[in-house]
Amino acid sequence: MDLVFRALADDSRRALLDSLCAHSGQTLNELCAGLAHGKLGMTRQAVSKHLAILEEANLVATVKRGREKLHYLNAVPIAEIANRWIRKFERHKVDALVDLKRRLESE
Repeated sequence: MDLVFRALADDSRRALLDSLCAHSGQTLNELCAGLAHGKLGMTRQAVSKHLAILEEANLVATVKRGREKLHYLNAVPIAEIANRWIRKFERHKVDALVDLKRRLESE
C-alpha cells in the first residue's frame, strides 16, 4: 500500500492515471502526446519513468500488442485504499462534505 500512496503523491503520475481513466489502452506515444503540451509538459523520458512507478505500484497494467505496449488503468489498489480508509467513516457524511466543498469552491 505504501507504493500506491507514493505513486499517487505525484501530480504527474495522477495526470497519467487521469489520462488512462479517460482513455484506457494507450501507447507511450499516445500518453506523451496528451501530456506534452499540458501544464505539466512531460517529456517522453519523464512519462516512461512515471509509468514504471505506476506499474510497480500495480496502478497500471500493460499488454504487448506487436511492437506496441498498451497501458491500462488498474483501479483496484485505489479501491482498496478507499475501502480501508474511507469505510472507517460514515460514507454519507464524507460524501456530503465533498459535495459541500465542491459547491463552495464553484461559487
